[in-house]
Amino acid sequence: MVIAALSGPLPAAYEPNVQRTVELFERMGFRVRRAPLLEAGRRRWWSAATPVEIAAELNGLLRDPEVRAIVASDGGQTALGYLDLIDVDAIRADPKPILGYSDISLLHLVLHARTGLVGFQADMAVPGFGGSWQAAPVARQAELEKLYCRLLTGTEAIGALPASPSWECWRPGRAEGRLIGGVINRIALAQATPFALPLDRFDGAVLFWEEMGGLASYVWSYLQVMRHCGILDRISGMVVGVPREISGLEPGASPSLREIVLDVLGDRDIPVLGNVEFGHAGPNLPMPVGVRVGLDARQRTLSLLEPAVGPHAMTGPVG
Repeated sequence: MVIAALSGPLPAAYEPNVQRTVELFERMGFRVRRAPLLEAGRRRWWSAATPVEIAAELNGLLRDPEVRAIVASDGGQTALGYLDLIDVDAIRADPKPILGYSDISLLHLVLHARTGLVGFQADMAVPGFGGSWQAAPVARQAELEKLYCRLLTGTEAIGALPASPSWECWRPGRAEGRLIGGVINRIALAQATPFALPLDRFDGAVLFWEEMGGLASYVWSYLQVMRHCGILDRISGMVVGVPREISGLEPGASPSLREIVLDVLGDRDIPVLGNVEFGHAGPNLPMPVGVRVGLDARQRTLSLLEPAVGPHAMTGPVG
């Protein structure tokens, strides 16, 4: 397993987060190393390096048979700059999971569209494994460790993800389909590139999304984009993450996120499960893009019905 800077830089203050991430995965039984660009203080504008440099390092990891998984150090604003430079043939020849969220959502969506790779919308080194995990109750940390280890090494479906009292049924019903999604603004951006997911990939899919920052009206607008694209007419269900730092969604504010979602969905009769802990809310439940899931919004359950690694999921085993 390799921790790599796939987007933003590593400020010196967050070097301990990376070390904690290394220790976490070593405790799970993985061999862990750092990619060369993950150097505290290194930066080029808002990135860890130029898009060409990041792509070159990522391609090297994709071609390296000893690398069985790649964990992003952080998100940022860089993935759009190298989507066209990724060695997709290397992924097809030796698929391996990439873990991350935020800007890394673009990689998951684009690489799934181009190769079928199952990307893990999951925690990263700085804001997640080495950060929010440390503040979680000990029992929750142990639960997540076990979950991530099973997901990265197991050959059987996980089944129901561990729910919490925060989960809310926004529209009842059941659905079963491929899990597709990420940060909502990155979904919209991905669909604006030549590497967009074909619309038929959304047929029967369970769309998951979350957002951080900006305004409540932006979320409404991104959902409208997906309505205009025809995505909302194709999906069978929706899972919405916990919003974070979105102006206009303060407690007691109107409209609430639930109201915004149901307003755009209109009379589309699909189940919606809200306030689920993935993405920027952290610590994250992993959401493997492309894996078949079962959703029961009334019962507030989300179940992974397939393994996320191995030939069935189009990725190689992790070691």
